[in-house]
Amino acid sequence: MTSAPSDASMRDVIVEFCGIVKRYAPGEQPALDGITLSIRSGEIFGIVGESGAGKSTLLQLVSGLEQPTTGTVTVGGVDVTTLRRHGLRTLRRGIGTVFQGVHLLSNATVRDNIRLPLQLARRQSRKDQQVEVDRMLSFVGLEHRAGHFPAQLSGGERQRVGLARALVTRPPLLLCDEPTSSLDASTTGDVLRVLADAREKLGTTVIVITHDLDVVKVLCDRAALLEKGRLREVFPITRTATERILPSYYEQVKRELMS
Repeated sequence: MTSAPSDASMRDVIVEFCGIVKRYAPGEQPALDGITLSIRSGEIFGIVGESGAGKSTLLQLVSGLEQPTTGTVTVGGVDVTTLRRHGLRTLRRGIGTVFQGVHLLSNATVRDNIRLPLQLARRQSRKDQQVEVDRMLSFVGLEHRAGHFPAQLSGGERQRVGLARALVTRPPLLLCDEPTSSLDASTTGDVLRVLADAREKLGTTVIVITHDLDVVKVLCDRAALLEKGRLREVFPITRTATERILPSYYEQVKRELMS
């Protein structure tokens, strides 16, 4: 499903955490404790760990939704910790974000949900916006659902609309927090194909938080394991052609219940 980044892309760092400590209150156990980590441009990078390990906090630091207590976060060569309101707005225009709960506008069609970031940016005419939305509908395979409302979609289709909305401005960086956790194996495969295509066809760097190690094996180039706020290890992911295919729901059930 996904191939390794080129040598050129592997040399460029798009996100770098240096000595990150994050405490929400003085004297508390830090949510993140001494994280130093680089993510390369053009790779799909996984972040795994048990609940409470600090995965979501780490992701929020990238877009400036959280600030570290100490340490620096650099995105595209810019130190996020030094940015104020205007700088953060500029930073976030280059970052797409997808969460487990997609949060689509219930009274807007699929087409209008995807168009929303373009309307907010106010950088294109309505005609040009329409062209970009149509391209993204085709990219995620939802041309036939353009006029539908979120309540008329399956969970997997709603997640793909969320991905299309996050990618319609062609951001160089996409952050995904548990994008497949509520989906079955079939619809998870659809979402993973979109994420792989985002890297291969749009050149997007993807950072994905997940509890599903099958997703990591199929999708990611590397994965970081967090434990109690600390970086335990970064694993390179190597796989055969067969291992690039997500196991079916039956295969996952059989493996878990009969192992």
